[in-house]
Amino acid sequence: MLAINPQDVREIIQMAHQFHAKEEVVIPEDSSAPGEDWALQVLADHASDPTWQALKEGIDSLEVEQQITLVALMWLGREDYSADEWTQALDAARDSWTPRTAEYLIGTPLVASYLEAGLEEFGDTPDEE
Repeated sequence: MLAINPQDVREIIQMAHQFHAKEEVVIPEDSSAPGEDWALQVLADHASDPTWQALKEGIDSLEVEQQITLVALMWLGREDYSADEWTQALDAARDSWTPRTAEYLIGTPLVASYLEAGLEEFGDTPDEE
């Protein structure tokens, strides 16, 4: 059903929690599209941060279809789409994919929480390992 292993998503969630928990990380609330330059500008300030680097590399190392699924999961968890609209979420994520998908995800406030909620829509929770 998912083009990405839920365990891989949970690892990204954990890294995102670690990165966003840092006091110096301030991400604006307006993060509506992957192509927006504001995220690149904000995240450029953190490029030397090892937590940011690990998170970005983790997302960048995924296959394109896995990155697309990750974005769609985030949108599902953010309630941009319902579980019944999963195919539409995937299609929209596929249409929006860029090589900067990692920056888009990292630059989204509450990305870890959204990904957790997205996984829960598929019945996958960390307690089920």
